[in-house]
Amino acid sequence: MRVRDFPLLVFVLSFVVLWMSAQIGSFFHKKLRPVQEDEWKDLDTTSAASLALLGLIVAFSFSAAIDRYNQRKRCEAEEANAIGTEYVRVDLLPAAESTRLRELLRNYLDQRVLFYETGSAIFYEAGNERRLRQIDADTSRLETELWSAIRVAAAAQPTPITALTVAGMNDVLNARGYSQAAWWNRVPSAAWSLMAAIAIFCNLLLGYDSRRQHIVQFMILPLALSISFLLIADIDSPRGGLIHVLPQNLLSLSQSLHAP
Repeated sequence: MRVRDFPLLVFVLSFVVLWMSAQIGSFFHKKLRPVQEDEWKDLDTTSAASLALLGLIVAFSFSAAIDRYNQRKRCEAEEANAIGTEYVRVDLLPAAESTRLRELLRNYLDQRVLFYETGSAIFYEAGNERRLRQIDADTSRLETELWSAIRVAAAAQPTPITALTVAGMNDVLNARGYSQAAWWNRVPSAAWSLMAAIAIFCNLLLGYDSRRQHIVQFMILPLALSISFLLIADIDSPRGGLIHVLPQNLLSLSQSLHAP
């Protein structure tokens, strides 16, 4: 796991590094030659331009994180729709194949719910990796069984109705792949590096450009940026933090299919 998968750790590290950057800027302000009166205007202009650029990068990264979060939500809804539709379609098959496929689809649905629920916590637990590997293995096994069962049914009765159920099963299996791709789709590391570099530079300028050396003054910008980084990391992390995709559609479908 990477640091950005732990939003609270991102907040703490960001605040410490940015606050220290401001202190370093203040140190150089004291040690280097005094800034002349006519140079303050140039420094103020540089600081304002740097802060504007930083704000643009933070806004871009926040927007990218929101887009990826919404994509994960859409994929969860599409998975539930595909499974629910196929569960109804298998009724068109002979009774033996239909019963078998409905049981497999219910088990498959349970695994998909576990995939979304595992690791949805403030702190990512080490045991989640092991559980996720087991869920992935069980899901892959069920996919193989589902495709094998529908293939047998299609071979035994090659009709347009059977072809419809085969197409539906293909949608079910594809939906999982799209969801996994959405969970891998994160804010690029380059964007994080650029944000961090510009944020450090802005805080160095903050310390160097300060006419008064006050501890509270050097805490405001690092705190504001650290909160921004916390929010971006939280939204962008599928399993860490407070904000995550709840499998509401899958849970609703599961309750419906498991109802007596």
